[in-house]
Amino acid sequence: MAAKLAGAGGGKFNIESNHEINVTPFVDVMLVLLIIFMVAAPMATVSVKVDLPPAVAPVSKSPPKPVYITIQADGSLHIYDSPTDLDALGGDLRRLIGKRDPTKERIYIRADKLTLYGDFMGVMDKLQDNGFYSVALIGTDQRGHKPS
Repeated sequence: MAAKLAGAGGGKFNIESNHEINVTPFVDVMLVLLIIFMVAAPMATVSVKVDLPPAVAPVSKSPPKPVYITIQADGSLHIYDSPTDLDALGGDLRRLIGKRDPTKERIYIRADKLTLYGDFMGVMDKLQDNGFYSVALIGTDQRGHKPS
C-alpha cells in the first residue's frame, strides 16, 4: 500500500492512503522472469544419446475399397454403379465383400435429399439384418462441393 504525502484536502501532517496499484514494477519483474525462462528452457532439454531400433513395419495389403450404397429420390438402390433392390441388397453386399467379416465392414450411404425417410430406414434395417452394423452417411460439405 502506498502513502500520499501531500495534496488537496489534507493538511501538512495529514497522510492519506493511495489505493491504486503501481503496475510498472510488476511488469518489470515479469519481463525479467520471461527472459530468464527463455534463456533457461533450451538448457533444460535432455541430450542423452539413445540408439533406437529401425522402424520397419511389415508390408500390409491395401485396404479394401469402401462400399457405397446410393439411394435415389425414386427409392432405387445402387451398389457402386450397379442397380439392386432391397430384397437382394444383403446378398449382393455379401458377394461383394467376399470372405471378410460383415460386422467389421463400413458401408457408406449417400442418398438424394428428396429420398423418403421410409426408403432410407428400409436400407438401414436390411443392412442390420445382414450383419452390417458400421454405417456412415455421406453428404455435401458446406461449400457445396460433392465428395469424390
